[in-house]
Amino acid sequence: MRVRKENLKEVYVWEIPVRIFHWLNVLCIIILCVTGFIIADPVAIIDATEATYSFWFGYIRLIHFITGFVFFFNLIFRFYWSFAGNRFAKWNNFVLLKKSQWKEFFAVVKVDILMARAKQVESVGHNAVASFTYLILFVVLLLQAVTGFALYAQMSQATFPKVFAWIIPLFGGEFIVRDIHHAMTWFFILFTLVHVYLVLYHDYIERRGETSAMIGGWKFVEEGVVHKLEKEEKKEKEEKEKL
Repeated sequence: MRVRKENLKEVYVWEIPVRIFHWLNVLCIIILCVTGFIIADPVAIIDATEATYSFWFGYIRLIHFITGFVFFFNLIFRFYWSFAGNRFAKWNNFVLLKKSQWKEFFAVVKVDILMARAKQVESVGHNAVASFTYLILFVVLLLQAVTGFALYAQMSQATFPKVFAWIIPLFGGEFIVRDIHHAMTWFFILFTLVHVYLVLYHDYIERRGETSAMIGGWKFVEEGVVHKLEKEEKKEKEEKEKL
């Protein structure tokens, strides 16, 4: 039986807005993937009822479009929170600008991918590899949203989707944009499978509440790592006071 280490401290890592973004994003991606596949390859349903009562494909498209709006503005909110949130939500966690971040990046690669080291890399928020991966994810999320609105602009009279109409000529036509939009759907599916596996893996190996943290916000972190984090926060606070 695996026993969790005793020298752990509870740290409040993921704030409520981050958790809301995460789970709302999960819900949106599931709905968009399901409705998107139906729109791409609709099934033939023969119904003897009056056409007004069997407008199922129209409802599927409506759900897809509404969810697309929620998906996009949820992403915009997360971008805002990368400046307004705590240190674990900040944008500089995802853009690897420091030497220490790259050092951690290669250390995590050695442990999780190459399996060249047995000792796990301790981090409070996302480790450097996860942070860099999420940066790529955010770019793909944005690309998926703008290509979706560009395709929607061709059939919509609404003003907002038409803001993205320039995307289609930029990428060389509707078919290319549609292929990109479809390919990004498969990216989300593959990313989700890998993401869930790694979260459960680290939760089992490290015993730090990785899974429950995105529900309650708290993680169990090595005391030494917490002390190091507190020193960094104190140093940053002192530097700000000097300015």
